[in-house]
Amino acid sequence: MAYNNYFSNGFVPQYYPQIQPSMMTQTTQQQAQNNGIIWVQGIAGAKSYLLAPNTTVQLWDSEAQIIYLKSADASGMPSMKILDYTIRDEVSQSPQQATSSPTYVTKEEFDKFRSEVQNLIGGRNNESTLSTTEKQHSNSKQSR
Repeated sequence: MAYNNYFSNGFVPQYYPQIQPSMMTQTTQQQAQNNGIIWVQGIAGAKSYLLAPNTTVQLWDSEAQIIYLKSADASGMPSMKILDYTIRDEVSQSPQQATSSPTYVTKEEFDKFRSEVQNLIGGRNNESTLSTTEKQHSNSKQSR
């Protein structure tokens, strides 16, 4: 049984357009200039950016100093986090250096504070405020 074959009579369907060499170099140059940065226009551009399931991209706002982290879960449902960024000179301090180091209380300051609190809640004879070592120490004093 013979059937018609399009290729046998010289017909070759053109499914994909021919890419001109000049178009390829322009595309390559544009990708090299962007360095992998995807620019969008505002939050509307970020919301309309389509993602494949299980992917995350950084979208840089071309109108403001904002980065959108857009993710799609396994079902393709998108979610987005919005980050603001600031540009600073190299002389300014980093955020870790700007925070002050933690301050600690000395043992003397703590003992003074503890005695003030114990006086406010009923004195040193209140059994609920004494530690086990203090209870043993006070019992040994009473037995003398």
